Amino acid sequence: MVTAAAFFIVISLSIIGLVYAKSLMIPFIFALLFWFLTREIRALLDNIDWIRKYLPTWIKNSLVFGIMILVLFSLSDLLTSNIQALIASYETYQPNVTRLLAEIGNTLNIDVQHSINAATQDFDFGAILGSALNGLTGFLGNFFMIVIYALFVFLEESTFRPKLQKVFTSAEQEATINEILAKIQVSVSSYLRLKTMVSCLTGVFSFIVLSLVGVEAPLFWAFLIFLLNYIPTIGSLIATIFPALFSLIQFGAFGPFLIVLVSVGLVQVVVGNIIEPRVMGDSLNLSPLVTIIALSLWGQIWGITGMILSVPITVIMVIVFSQFPKTRTIAILLSANGEIDAIARPKPLASTEDTTATPE
Repeated sequence: MVTAAAFFIVISLSIIGLVYAKSLMIPFIFALLFWFLTREIRALLDNIDWIRKYLPTWIKNSLVFGIMILVLFSLSDLLTSNIQALIASYETYQPNVTRLLAEIGNTLNIDVQHSINAATQDFDFGAILGSALNGLTGFLGNFFMIVIYALFVFLEESTFRPKLQKVFTSAEQEATINEILAKIQVSVSSYLRLKTMVSCLTGVFSFIVLSLVGVEAPLFWAFLIFLLNYIPTIGSLIATIFPALFSLIQFGAFGPFLIVLVSVGLVQVVVGNIIEPRVMGDSLNLSPLVTIIALSLWGQIWGITGMILSVPITVIMVIVFSQFPKTRTIAILLSANGEIDAIARPKPLASTEDTTATPE
Protein backbone atom coordinates (compact mmCIF):
# COMPACT_ATOMS: atom_id res chain seq x y z
CA MET A 1 0.00 0.00 0.00
CA VAL A 2 2.82 2.38 0.84
CA THR A 3 4.55 1.64 -2.48
CA ALA A 4 1.30 2.14 -4.43
CA ALA A 5 0.57 5.40 -2.62
CA ALA A 6 4.10 6.66 -3.28
CA PHE A 7 3.75 5.71 -6.95
CA PHE A 8 0.50 7.65 -7.39
CA ILE A 9 1.90 10.66 -5.52
CA VAL A 10 4.96 10.75 -7.79
CA ILE A 11 2.80 10.38 -10.92
CA SER A 12 0.42 13.14 -9.76
CA LEU A 13 3.25 15.53 -8.89
CA SER A 14 4.94 14.78 -12.24
CA ILE A 15 1.78 15.57 -14.22
CA ILE A 16 1.21 18.79 -12.23
CA GLY A 17 4.83 19.79 -12.87
CA LEU A 18 4.51 19.05 -16.59
CA VAL A 19 1.34 21.16 -16.86
CA TYR A 20 2.70 24.19 -15.00
CA ALA A 21 6.21 24.01 -16.48
CA LYS A 22 5.14 23.46 -20.12
CA SER A 23 6.28 26.95 -21.18
CA LEU A 24 9.81 25.92 -20.18
CA MET A 25 9.70 22.21 -20.99
CA ILE A 26 8.25 22.34 -24.51
CA PRO A 27 10.97 24.61 -26.01
CA PHE A 28 13.65 22.51 -24.30
CA ILE A 29 12.24 19.23 -25.66
CA PHE A 30 11.98 20.73 -29.15
CA ALA A 31 15.60 21.86 -28.78
CA LEU A 32 16.61 18.28 -27.94
CA LEU A 33 14.70 16.95 -30.96
CA PHE A 34 16.34 19.67 -33.05
CA TRP A 35 19.71 18.42 -31.76
CA PHE A 36 18.84 14.79 -32.54
CA LEU A 37 17.79 15.72 -36.09
CA THR A 38 20.93 17.81 -36.57
CA ARG A 39 23.10 14.87 -35.52
CA GLU A 40 21.34 12.70 -38.10
CA ILE A 41 21.99 15.24 -40.87
CA ARG A 42 25.57 15.57 -39.67
CA ALA A 43 25.96 11.78 -39.85
CA LEU A 44 24.71 11.87 -43.45
CA LEU A 45 27.30 14.54 -44.28
CA ASP A 46 29.99 12.32 -42.76
CA ASN A 47 29.27 9.76 -45.48
CA ILE A 48 31.19 12.13 -47.77
CA ASP A 49 34.86 11.33 -47.21
CA TRP A 50 36.33 14.82 -47.50
CA ILE A 51 33.74 16.27 -45.12
CA ARG A 52 34.44 13.57 -42.53
CA LYS A 53 38.22 13.98 -42.82
CA TYR A 54 38.72 17.72 -43.18
CA LEU A 55 35.76 19.55 -41.63
CA PRO A 56 35.86 19.85 -37.83
CA THR A 57 32.78 19.14 -35.78
CA TRP A 58 31.98 22.77 -34.96
CA ILE A 59 31.91 23.72 -38.66
CA LYS A 60 29.56 20.83 -39.48
CA ASN A 61 27.35 21.78 -36.54
CA SER A 62 27.27 25.43 -37.62
CA LEU A 63 26.55 24.49 -41.25
CA VAL A 64 23.67 22.14 -40.45
CA PHE A 65 22.29 24.44 -37.76
CA GLY A 66 22.35 27.45 -40.09
CA ILE A 67 20.72 25.57 -42.96
CA MET A 68 17.90 24.27 -40.75
CA ILE A 69 17.18 27.73 -39.31
CA LEU A 70 17.19 29.27 -42.80
CA VAL A 71 14.78 26.60 -44.07
CA LEU A 72 12.45 27.03 -41.09
CA PHE A 73 12.31 30.83 -41.41
CA SER A 74 11.78 30.67 -45.19
CA LEU A 75 9.03 28.10 -44.72
CA SER A 76 7.39 30.16 -41.99
CA ASP A 77 7.26 33.23 -44.28
CA LEU A 78 5.62 31.21 -47.04
CA LEU A 79 3.15 29.64 -44.63
CA THR A 80 2.25 32.99 -43.07
CA SER A 81 1.51 34.51 -46.47
CA ASN A 82 -0.50 31.41 -47.45
CA ILE A 83 -2.65 31.54 -44.31
CA GLN A 84 -3.23 35.29 -44.66
CA ALA A 85 -4.34 34.76 -48.26
CA LEU A 86 -6.74 32.02 -47.14
CA ILE A 87 -8.23 34.25 -44.43
CA ALA A 88 -8.65 37.13 -46.91
CA SER A 89 -10.35 34.96 -49.55
CA TYR A 90 -12.49 32.90 -47.15
CA GLU A 91 -15.35 35.40 -47.17
CA THR A 92 -15.58 35.17 -50.97
CA TYR A 93 -16.32 31.46 -50.66
CA GLN A 94 -19.36 31.89 -48.40
CA PRO A 95 -21.79 32.18 -51.39
CA ASN A 96 -20.47 28.81 -52.65
CA VAL A 97 -21.42 27.18 -49.35
CA THR A 98 -24.88 28.78 -49.31
CA ARG A 99 -25.53 27.74 -52.91
CA LEU A 100 -24.33 24.19 -52.29
CA LEU A 101 -26.53 23.81 -49.20
CA ALA A 102 -29.52 25.19 -51.11
CA GLU A 103 -29.00 22.62 -53.89
CA ILE A 104 -28.82 19.80 -51.36
CA GLY A 105 -31.92 21.11 -49.60
CA ASN A 106 -33.88 21.27 -52.86
CA THR A 107 -32.82 17.76 -53.78
CA LEU A 108 -33.70 16.24 -50.40
CA ASN A 109 -36.62 18.59 -49.74
CA ILE A 110 -35.30 19.56 -46.29
CA ASP A 111 -33.91 22.75 -44.79
CA VAL A 112 -30.24 21.76 -44.81
CA GLN A 113 -29.04 25.30 -44.11
CA HIS A 114 -31.01 25.52 -40.86
CA SER A 115 -29.94 22.04 -39.74
CA ILE A 116 -26.26 22.66 -40.42
CA ASN A 117 -26.34 26.09 -38.80
CA ALA A 118 -27.86 24.52 -35.68
CA ALA A 119 -25.31 21.71 -35.63
CA THR A 120 -22.28 23.88 -36.41
CA GLN A 121 -23.19 27.20 -34.84
CA ASP A 122 -19.82 27.34 -33.05
CA PHE A 123 -17.83 26.13 -36.07
CA ASP A 124 -16.03 28.81 -38.06
CA PHE A 125 -13.49 27.74 -40.66
CA GLY A 126 -12.15 31.30 -40.83
CA ALA A 127 -11.60 31.30 -37.06
CA ILE A 128 -9.70 28.02 -37.40
CA LEU A 129 -7.42 29.58 -40.02
CA GLY A 130 -6.92 32.57 -37.73
CA SER A 131 -6.00 30.22 -34.89
CA ALA A 132 -3.52 28.46 -37.19
CA LEU A 133 -1.90 31.82 -37.98
CA ASN A 134 -1.73 32.73 -34.29
CA GLY A 135 -0.27 29.31 -33.51
CA LEU A 136 2.39 29.74 -36.18
CA THR A 137 3.20 33.22 -34.85
CA GLY A 138 3.42 31.84 -31.32
CA PHE A 139 5.75 29.07 -32.47
CA LEU A 140 8.03 31.62 -34.13
CA GLY A 141 8.04 33.55 -30.85
CA ASN A 142 9.13 30.40 -29.01
CA PHE A 143 11.56 29.49 -31.78
CA PHE A 144 14.09 31.98 -30.41
CA MET A 145 14.10 30.13 -27.09
CA ILE A 146 14.35 26.80 -28.92
CA VAL A 147 17.43 28.05 -30.81
CA ILE A 148 19.04 29.29 -27.59
CA TYR A 149 18.41 25.96 -25.86
CA ALA A 150 19.73 24.05 -28.89
CA LEU A 151 22.93 26.15 -28.98
CA PHE A 152 23.64 25.33 -25.35
CA VAL A 153 22.90 21.65 -25.98
CA PHE A 154 25.52 21.70 -28.75
CA LEU A 155 28.00 23.38 -26.40
CA GLU A 156 27.23 20.82 -23.70
CA GLU A 157 27.83 17.95 -26.12
CA SER A 158 31.60 18.40 -26.05
CA THR A 159 31.89 18.37 -22.24
CA PHE A 160 29.13 15.92 -21.34
CA ARG A 161 31.17 12.72 -21.42
CA PRO A 162 34.04 13.99 -19.19
CA LYS A 163 31.46 15.19 -16.64
CA LEU A 164 29.69 11.84 -16.83
CA GLN A 165 32.95 10.06 -16.05
CA LYS A 166 33.42 12.19 -12.93
CA VAL A 167 29.85 11.63 -11.71
CA PHE A 168 30.09 7.81 -11.72
CA THR A 169 33.07 6.35 -9.93
CA SER A 170 32.01 2.81 -10.86
CA ALA A 171 32.84 1.74 -14.41
CA GLU A 172 29.79 -0.51 -14.42
CA GLN A 173 27.44 2.37 -13.56
CA GLU A 174 29.01 4.55 -16.22
CA ALA A 175 28.66 1.78 -18.82
CA THR A 176 24.97 1.33 -17.91
CA ILE A 177 24.23 5.05 -18.26
CA ASN A 178 26.22 5.17 -21.51
CA GLU A 179 24.13 2.31 -22.88
CA ILE A 180 20.84 3.98 -21.88
CA LEU A 181 21.85 7.29 -23.44
CA ALA A 182 23.08 5.57 -26.59
CA LYS A 183 19.82 3.63 -26.94
CA ILE A 184 17.80 6.81 -26.51
CA GLN A 185 19.98 8.58 -29.06
CA VAL A 186 19.72 5.81 -31.65
CA SER A 187 15.99 5.17 -31.18
CA VAL A 188 14.86 8.80 -31.12
CA SER A 189 17.21 9.87 -33.92
CA SER A 190 16.09 6.95 -36.07
CA TYR A 191 12.42 7.73 -35.39
CA LEU A 192 12.85 11.42 -36.21
CA ARG A 193 14.82 10.71 -39.38
CA LEU A 194 12.47 8.08 -40.76
CA LYS A 195 9.26 9.80 -39.64
CA THR A 196 10.43 13.08 -41.18
CA MET A 197 11.24 11.34 -44.45
CA VAL A 198 7.84 9.62 -44.52
CA SER A 199 6.02 12.84 -43.56
CA CYS A 200 7.90 14.76 -46.28
CA LEU A 201 6.89 12.12 -48.81
CA THR A 202 3.24 12.40 -47.73
CA GLY A 203 3.39 16.20 -47.89
CA VAL A 204 4.99 16.27 -51.35
CA PHE A 205 2.48 13.86 -52.90
CA SER A 206 -0.40 15.73 -51.26
CA PHE A 207 0.98 19.05 -52.56
CA ILE A 208 1.00 17.65 -56.09
CA VAL A 209 -2.61 16.44 -55.76
CA LEU A 210 -3.85 19.72 -54.28
CA SER A 211 -2.02 21.78 -56.92
CA LEU A 212 -3.52 19.71 -59.75
CA VAL A 213 -7.03 20.09 -58.31
CA GLY A 214 -6.48 23.84 -57.87
CA VAL A 215 -6.98 24.09 -54.11
CA GLU A 216 -5.84 27.47 -52.84
CA ALA A 217 -2.61 27.65 -50.80
CA PRO A 218 -1.52 24.05 -51.45
CA LEU A 219 1.76 24.68 -49.62
CA PHE A 220 -0.09 25.42 -46.39
CA TRP A 221 -2.21 22.27 -46.65
CA ALA A 222 0.81 20.15 -47.58
CA PHE A 223 2.70 21.48 -44.54
CA LEU A 224 -0.32 20.81 -42.34
CA ILE A 225 -0.43 17.23 -43.65
CA PHE A 226 3.32 16.89 -43.05
CA LEU A 227 2.96 18.15 -39.46
CA LEU A 228 -0.14 16.14 -38.58
CA ASN A 229 1.55 13.00 -39.87
CA TYR A 230 3.64 13.04 -36.66
CA ILE A 231 0.45 12.49 -34.65
CA PRO A 232 -0.30 8.74 -34.57
CA THR A 233 -3.56 7.40 -36.04
CA ILE A 234 -5.82 10.47 -35.91
CA GLY A 235 -3.30 12.83 -37.48
CA SER A 236 -3.62 11.35 -40.96
CA LEU A 237 -7.43 11.38 -40.69
CA ILE A 238 -7.54 15.07 -39.77
CA ALA A 239 -4.93 15.85 -42.44
CA THR A 240 -7.21 14.30 -45.08
CA ILE A 241 -10.49 15.86 -43.97
CA PHE A 242 -9.37 19.49 -43.58
CA PRO A 243 -8.16 20.18 -47.15
CA ALA A 244 -11.11 18.21 -48.53
CA LEU A 245 -13.56 20.38 -46.57
CA PHE A 246 -11.83 23.54 -47.72
CA SER A 247 -12.02 22.39 -51.36
CA LEU A 248 -15.77 21.97 -50.84
CA ILE A 249 -15.98 25.54 -49.52
CA GLN A 250 -13.74 26.91 -52.26
CA PHE A 251 -15.41 25.28 -55.27
CA GLY A 252 -18.92 24.81 -53.90
CA ALA A 253 -19.10 21.42 -55.64
CA PHE A 254 -18.70 17.82 -54.59
CA GLY A 255 -16.40 16.88 -57.49
CA PRO A 256 -13.19 18.55 -56.21
CA PHE A 257 -14.12 17.55 -52.65
CA LEU A 258 -14.30 13.86 -53.56
CA ILE A 259 -11.12 14.06 -55.65
CA VAL A 260 -9.16 15.61 -52.76
CA LEU A 261 -10.70 13.28 -50.19
CA VAL A 262 -9.96 10.13 -52.20
CA SER A 263 -6.54 11.20 -53.54
CA VAL A 264 -5.09 12.55 -50.29
CA GLY A 265 -6.64 9.62 -48.42
CA LEU A 266 -5.02 7.22 -50.88
CA VAL A 267 -1.65 8.92 -50.33
CA GLN A 268 -2.09 8.50 -46.57
CA VAL A 269 -3.04 4.83 -46.94
CA VAL A 270 -0.17 3.96 -49.30
CA VAL A 271 2.50 5.85 -47.34
CA GLY A 272 1.15 5.00 -43.88
CA ASN A 273 0.30 1.31 -44.44
CA ILE A 274 2.81 0.23 -47.08
CA ILE A 275 5.86 2.50 -47.17
CA GLU A 276 6.13 3.50 -43.50
CA PRO A 277 6.03 -0.06 -42.06
CA ARG A 278 8.71 -1.14 -44.53
CA VAL A 279 10.92 1.82 -43.66
CA MET A 280 10.43 1.92 -39.89
CA GLY A 281 9.71 -1.75 -39.21
CA ASP A 282 9.34 -2.61 -35.51
CA SER A 283 12.18 -0.33 -34.42
CA LEU A 284 10.00 1.58 -31.94
CA ASN A 285 8.60 -1.59 -30.32
CA LEU A 286 5.54 0.24 -28.91
CA SER A 287 2.15 -1.34 -28.29
CA PRO A 288 -0.55 0.26 -30.52
CA LEU A 289 -2.81 0.58 -27.45
CA VAL A 290 -0.03 2.30 -25.52
CA THR A 291 0.52 4.64 -28.47
CA ILE A 292 -3.13 5.72 -28.43
CA ILE A 293 -3.16 6.14 -24.64
CA ALA A 294 0.07 8.15 -24.78
CA LEU A 295 -1.44 10.28 -27.55
CA SER A 296 -4.49 11.06 -25.38
CA LEU A 297 -2.48 11.61 -22.20
CA TRP A 298 0.10 13.95 -23.67
CA GLY A 299 -2.63 15.68 -25.66
CA GLN A 300 -4.39 16.47 -22.38
CA ILE A 301 -1.17 17.70 -20.79
CA TRP A 302 0.41 19.71 -23.65
CA GLY A 303 -2.27 19.89 -26.35
CA ILE A 304 -1.27 19.43 -30.00
CA THR A 305 2.40 19.73 -29.06
CA GLY A 306 2.01 16.84 -26.64
CA MET A 307 0.40 14.72 -29.37
CA ILE A 308 3.36 15.33 -31.67
CA LEU A 309 5.85 14.52 -28.90
CA SER A 310 3.93 11.54 -27.48
CA VAL A 311 5.77 8.83 -29.43
CA PRO A 312 9.38 10.04 -28.79
CA ILE A 313 8.63 10.54 -25.09
CA THR A 314 7.07 7.06 -24.77
CA VAL A 315 10.03 5.48 -26.58
CA ILE A 316 12.41 7.12 -24.10
CA MET A 317 10.27 5.86 -21.19
CA VAL A 318 10.42 2.26 -22.49
CA ILE A 319 14.20 2.44 -22.91
CA VAL A 320 14.79 3.91 -19.44
CA PHE A 321 12.33 1.60 -17.67
CA SER A 322 13.87 -1.46 -19.33
CA GLN A 323 17.23 -0.78 -17.65
CA PHE A 324 16.09 -1.13 -14.03
CA PRO A 325 14.68 -4.28 -12.41
CA LYS A 326 11.88 -2.46 -10.53
CA THR A 327 10.54 -0.77 -13.68
CA ARG A 328 11.32 -3.51 -16.19
CA THR A 329 7.75 -4.87 -15.91
CA ILE A 330 6.37 -1.47 -16.96
CA ALA A 331 8.66 -1.45 -20.00
CA ILE A 332 7.44 -4.92 -21.01
CA LEU A 333 3.80 -3.79 -20.76
CA LEU A 334 4.50 -0.67 -22.83
CA SER A 335 6.31 -2.60 -25.57
CA ALA A 336 4.66 -4.16 -28.61
CA ASN A 337 5.79 -7.77 -28.08
CA GLY A 338 7.44 -7.81 -24.65
CA GLU A 339 10.89 -8.25 -26.19
CA ILE A 340 12.48 -5.15 -24.68
CA ASP A 341 15.95 -6.67 -25.05
CA ALA A 342 15.41 -6.60 -28.82
CA ILE A 343 15.82 -2.83 -28.82
CA ALA A 344 18.98 -1.95 -30.71
CA ARG A 345 22.07 -2.17 -28.55
CA PRO A 346 24.38 0.55 -29.87
CA LYS A 347 27.96 0.91 -28.83
CA PRO A 348 28.55 2.99 -25.68
CA LEU A 349 28.86 6.70 -26.30
CA ALA A 350 32.29 7.56 -27.56
CA SER A 351 33.95 10.91 -27.37
CA THR A 352 32.36 13.76 -29.27
CA GLU A 353 34.94 13.71 -32.01
CA ASP A 354 34.52 9.96 -32.50
CA THR A 355 30.73 10.01 -32.66
CA THR A 356 30.65 12.84 -35.09
CA ALA A 357 33.49 11.64 -37.26
CA THR A 358 31.83 8.34 -38.04
CA PRO A 359 28.29 7.87 -39.32
CA GLU A 360 26.06 6.30 -36.69
